Amino acid sequence: MDAAIEEGKFYTIEDIYALPDGTRAELIDGQIYSMAPPSWTHQRISMNLSNAISSYIKNMQGDCQVLAAPFAVFLNDDDETYLEPDISIICDVSKLDEKGCHGAPDWVIEIVSPSSKPRDYIKKMLLYHNAGVREYWIVDPEKNMVSVYGFEADLVEQYHFSEAVPVEIFENLSIKVED
Repeated sequence: MDAAIEEGKFYTIEDIYALPDGTRAELIDGQIYSMAPPSWTHQRISMNLSNAISSYIKNMQGDCQVLAAPFAVFLNDDDETYLEPDISIICDVSKLDEKGCHGAPDWVIEIVSPSSKPRDYIKKMLLYHNAGVREYWIVDPEKNMVSVYGFEADLVEQYHFSEAVPVEIFENLSIKVED
């Protein structure tokens, strides 16, 4: 944990903005979680997924925005939670401003690293569900698996990277992570 961050202390978004430039961290329920720099595999998956989703939206002449980290998501109207999902898809562009997304993205994708697994699989999943995210993917490069949580349809599915993963919120879109 960063030396300036005290475990058990309650923090706000103001504290996130006061961190030294270049420090990556998220704020969940008043607790700051430092974030390690992403690996090459992480970045490759992020870029490939972002490109596939962006291409689909462009081909469908959609208005949704695909934004990759670092990009702030303020899920709730409070100063206790600040997230930087790996990929956020926002279809209501009125939620967007220069600081980030205010409210729930329609679809969130987290690419887990060993240090982020407990947050991504438990804490963030509950936060995203409760805030109104429609679909949540957890991409696990160690397991070559994608866990899909379709919150609107109360759906939980798992797919191998070699399988086409259907996107619940977009008609006729499936993505193979290994591509």
